[in-house]
Amino acid sequence: MRRYTKGYRHGDGTALAVAVPTSLTALWRVVEACVRNNAAIIVQAANTGLTGGSTPDGDGYDRPVVIVSTLELRTIRLLNEGREVLCHAGATLHSLEASLAPLGREPHSVIGSSCIGASVVGGVCNNSGGALVQRGPAYTDYALFARVNEEGVLELVNKLGIDLGDGDPVTMLARLDCGAITASPEPVPGRSGSAPDYETRVRAIDAATPARYNADPAHLRDASGCAGKLVVFAVRLDSFPKPKQAKVFYIGSNDPDELTELRRAALGSFEMLPIAAEYMHRSAFDIADCYGRDMFHAIRILGAARLPRLFAVKDAFARIGAGCGMTLGFEERLLQAVGRLLPDPLPARLREWRARYEHHLMVRCAGSAAEELGDWLANNFPSKTGDWFLCDQEEGEAAFLHRFVAAGAAIRYEAVHRRETGGLVALDIALRRDDRSWFETLPPEIEARIAARLYYGHFFCHVLHQDYLLVKGSDAAAFKREMLRVLDTRGAMYPAEHNVGHAYHANKTLSRFYRDLDPTNMLNPGIGKMSKARNYA
Repeated sequence: MRRYTKGYRHGDGTALAVAVPTSLTALWRVVEACVRNNAAIIVQAANTGLTGGSTPDGDGYDRPVVIVSTLELRTIRLLNEGREVLCHAGATLHSLEASLAPLGREPHSVIGSSCIGASVVGGVCNNSGGALVQRGPAYTDYALFARVNEEGVLELVNKLGIDLGDGDPVTMLARLDCGAITASPEPVPGRSGSAPDYETRVRAIDAATPARYNADPAHLRDASGCAGKLVVFAVRLDSFPKPKQAKVFYIGSNDPDELTELRRAALGSFEMLPIAAEYMHRSAFDIADCYGRDMFHAIRILGAARLPRLFAVKDAFARIGAGCGMTLGFEERLLQAVGRLLPDPLPARLREWRARYEHHLMVRCAGSAAEELGDWLANNFPSKTGDWFLCDQEEGEAAFLHRFVAAGAAIRYEAVHRRETGGLVALDIALRRDDRSWFETLPPEIEARIAARLYYGHFFCHVLHQDYLLVKGSDAAAFKREMLRVLDTRGAMYPAEHNVGHAYHANKTLSRFYRDLDPTNMLNPGIGKMSKARNYA
């Protein structure tokens, strides 16, 4: 059960059982049995979250806990000639990407803007963002879900905008299991299969609030942002035209203000928004280079679709090693030893820019956005502190893949240097859209406790991931509290993309939303550091 009870980066606890239903009707019956027998339910998809939001959190539950894995519920159906999709609870982002590719379309998020193996429904439930500048958080008003009402009764709610007929829930779900639905459902007035008006939000560069964050009330509705307080069976989502002939611009600078001006120009005056704009600090470049090399090669050679299976193999090694008395994280150290033997995967110009510049920005554009960005860069660079180049295909792919492996590299670093460090604190933050001082300056007493750090993120959306590896003997919990106070003074919101899980307190708006969805606290109890007890006692 370890692969289900232990989170990817955060969270670990005990459970009575793990159920792995292979149909939507079986999922209903499992949940129904748990409700009837007063067992708390944690619905889990890929278990790739970074805040422990889909695993038990220690002990302290007043009932047995059952984890319900949706990994076998992978059905994807294309609707309205692929302009929309219907995804069952365990459908993965990679499978959806592959299903849409022949039609020249793509989902809300794509590889490089999401966790490896992440599920589509998991992204919606967490309001996950991703790297794509024009898209905003994963969101839909169309969902089929079960909830436990105020009387403790399980009920099925159909907001898909798709007729599943009359009858009991099992009969309705059986129709969806066998595909007995229309492939061209009509849109429902007032509903949307993606975040509305995000382009307008992200372009508001002088607004004193973030463009997107998990607890934004504008994106909390039913399944969207529910964080496991509903049992989501299926969602209906928009798909998007796939950009053609995209170009990648690589910008380096030793002055963060130069990147600020680029961001404000692109969002404030470009006619067409870029596709993605990913930031990476030199320290993150170096740690990803050293501790993410095996992952880089694995993705490039095997493709992202095979990586969930490789993660399962790695986890099996971890379980075997634990049973044989091996120290925690030995599988990461083994992979690191392999990584040191692998060839350098980075093109020469990326190495040159790493040596010359502290701040790195990769911008992918298509159409008029590429022309506008090229003209802006030609008029503003080279400067005394920065320069740019247009990537060839190999350089562009390598740049974005190198950025993508940075998050896993922080975990690897901690595992390899466990005896020399004081733990890993990972922050997922959304800065104000008008914040020009996005590159933080910390008080000396905080700086003194940091052994290494990784700064990377979705720069135009002002969503940053900041990982801190602490010096040995540090109090990680106290460090995080101090960092959050610093962020509060800056008007930042957190977390931005990975939901509160068991790592953050849910604010009043979010906790009220969770209580409204799940009034008896039967589903994912303890989320947001709320009560684990029945009825939130």
